[in-house]
Amino acid sequence: MKASREVRATEACTSIDEVLRQFERHRYIADRPLATTVYLACRLQKPLFLEGEPGVGKTEVARVLADILDTRLIRLQCYEGLDAAAALYEWNYTKQLLRIKMEEQCGRSPEEIGGEIYSEDYLIKRPLLEAIQSARGQTPVLLIDELDRADEEFEAFLLEVLSDFQISIPEIGTLKALHIPVVVVTSNRTRDVHDALKRRCLYYWIDYPDYRKELKIVRARVPGLQDALAAQVTAFMQAVREQDFVKKPGISETLDWAEALVALHADTLAPEIVEQTLGCIFKYREDIQQFKAGLWADADGRRRFLESLRARQC
Repeated sequence: MKASREVRATEACTSIDEVLRQFERHRYIADRPLATTVYLACRLQKPLFLEGEPGVGKTEVARVLADILDTRLIRLQCYEGLDAAAALYEWNYTKQLLRIKMEEQCGRSPEEIGGEIYSEDYLIKRPLLEAIQSARGQTPVLLIDELDRADEEFEAFLLEVLSDFQISIPEIGTLKALHIPVVVVTSNRTRDVHDALKRRCLYYWIDYPDYRKELKIVRARVPGLQDALAAQVTAFMQAVREQDFVKKPGISETLDWAEALVALHADTLAPEIVEQTLGCIFKYREDIQQFKAGLWADADGRRRFLESLRARQC
């Protein structure tokens, strides 16, 4: 029998407009196409596959969904060399060994001891097993973050887990989720994820926002920032992304910079403030050097660049 998703997920996603309202209530500014994809992922019980540049808000979608559904967020952070044991479970050998020694002192047989130590109490649960077991009661949100960093072999394993949401542990048996978790898979597209996995998901590409959307995000997430400075920050980041940097700053960098400016009690983008906070915007030494040698090369260049931001603030 196919597992069903908990009613709460469908109640929170009764319509696309409701998804938009819920996301905005949790200070995530989503456009209608993204809200439509989230709505369909909940209604059709399919994983949501999000791609985009780093820092555009892919991971935050999963966090907000967990808040909306008032449920657990279980995160599997992918990396090169990730295998099934690290994602599913492993036995707590230290705890098992201690139990064996205790039971041997009591004169119990190896068969009796084996029945004790190979139980769920001695499992170290990794994210996928955690999601399956949590879904026996309340439906969690399972975030499989940066899948493109994992190996293709792990993709094949993940494909099997996502199709049935059950795992077989030889010593215990099959553990199956009673409800299908809400699954969000993200990728920064450092490599292509196999089509077989994408076919089982609803896909959405999250791009850098335009000026109006980014300004709305800044105002929602950093309410302490003055409106005039929020407009300057947004226009500055829009202009910077038009340049060819190793790593263009995403929304996360915009918000970090905005919070830094609030902490510094700044009320305008003075050149000295910009220079002192470049580490909030750029994450590579080469990008900082390129910015200083280009847009920020001299006093006249800095003045012209800051003045050019006014034309974007409309």
